[in-house]
Amino acid sequence: MSNLNPNSGFTYGMPSRGNKISILAFEVANTIAKGANLWRSLSDENINALKEEILQSDGVRRLISEDANELLCIAALDKREELDFVLREVVRFGDLCKDPTWHNLGRYFEKLSMDMTLVEQTKKEVEATMQNLINLAQNTSELYHELHALDRYEQDYRRKLQEELIPASKQDSFLNTELKHQKKLVRSLKKKSLWSSTLEEVVEKLVDIVVFFNKKIWESFEVPGSNLLNHKEVLNGSLGAAGLALHYANIINQIDNIVSRPLSLPPTIRDSLYQGLPIRVKASLRARLQSSDAKEEFTVPHVKAEMQKILRWLTPISEHTIRAHQGFGWVGEWANMCTEINKKQDMQGCIIRIQTLHYANKEKTEDYILELVVWLHHLVTQVKNRGFVLKAVDSVQSQQQTKASRETVQELSQEHNAKVNDLKFSEEERKLLEQVSQTNIQLRRSKSLDFKSNTAKRLWRRRSLTMSCGNSPDKEFSAALDWRSEKLRLLDVLDGLDTRGALPIVQFYA
Repeated sequence: MSNLNPNSGFTYGMPSRGNKISILAFEVANTIAKGANLWRSLSDENINALKEEILQSDGVRRLISEDANELLCIAALDKREELDFVLREVVRFGDLCKDPTWHNLGRYFEKLSMDMTLVEQTKKEVEATMQNLINLAQNTSELYHELHALDRYEQDYRRKLQEELIPASKQDSFLNTELKHQKKLVRSLKKKSLWSSTLEEVVEKLVDIVVFFNKKIWESFEVPGSNLLNHKEVLNGSLGAAGLALHYANIINQIDNIVSRPLSLPPTIRDSLYQGLPIRVKASLRARLQSSDAKEEFTVPHVKAEMQKILRWLTPISEHTIRAHQGFGWVGEWANMCTEINKKQDMQGCIIRIQTLHYANKEKTEDYILELVVWLHHLVTQVKNRGFVLKAVDSVQSQQQTKASRETVQELSQEHNAKVNDLKFSEEERKLLEQVSQTNIQLRRSKSLDFKSNTAKRLWRRRSLTMSCGNSPDKEFSAALDWRSEKLRLLDVLDGLDTRGALPIVQFYA
């Protein structure tokens, strides 16, 4: 460590040629990508937004703390945690360097954290260094994807050779048009990326970046590293310490989904919600429901309004928690993240841990969940009651309409029978009518009023079930009574065989 001069930014007189980074380039790019995220979050614009918006939000103050100084210390500690990840990786890369100058960097970083006056760096120099590392990481990201493409080309080429899909005379031309082009692209990207850089020159730049981050955090939050709250002290009683942040976030999202669509969700969703509730919430729920049931009932709009007072600030925190837990820390992630690493992002695009349930107090969060579950009970109860009333009304109306229809049909039938009695029939016709009247006839509403496409099919099926199938006159008897066709047509109407006459809405069934 005697060769390291803190005031010179770790410049050394005799640069040694170290080994190429090679396959380690992807791990280095992952560290650079995370450093770039920290770089953006420490911009003056984002620091002001953190202090004036995030730390003043309802969710942070209600679930974490109302003390502004404590919140500022927690935010600084949050940044220190992000920096520590980058710092540990830089120390690891330094120990892998061929030049022993970069070994045991952890001791040097520890000394810097205690005294911010040891290093003087200009912002422009650090910005240029950071941009150079970002460009190398982006080229490494492209190399990552092109290496996968090259592997697919080689596998496809070997498969075609084995299956003899490529003639021997065209193997060289195919190789030139496919594999050689891809290999050339990969070689070009290796030269422009971290792959061909030496570990020593990259570690030197990373050390400068870490030193700047350390100083920037100290200046932005005006909290020296030695005065920061202890990490265990901050996590005491929090969801992050208990490992419950993601579980509670899912509970809150389930409640929000039920409130949004109380009629479309199956009962299993509510059962699943209850099974996942914290033990403390379950123990207090019964007493709360019994005391609330004794009060006056609330309307659905009132219940939703009361729940939205809590969900409007609690739901965003749960969503941030879920997003923060969606896979972070594996090597392949930076390959997609590096494609947008140069884009300027505000604090809304960068989720920090204080925006999640990580530091949220466990008891405070459970109290709000209990309040939401009690209101949710009122909501589900009111929705069920309203649905039952609507069904009862529809049932009564349907019965009334059916009764009115039957009365109308009976009146029309009596009127029609009166007209039939006025006609003069022969003795045989009167006997036929008596047989029809002695049959057990049920009067129903015709399906022809449905005006559906399959009306004709149903009509013929209904006819086959009428009493006329066994009691209508045979063809010889009908032919003998052609002069009485009008009278017979009336009989056919009674038997349901003729729908052209009067009473088109009446059908008789045995």
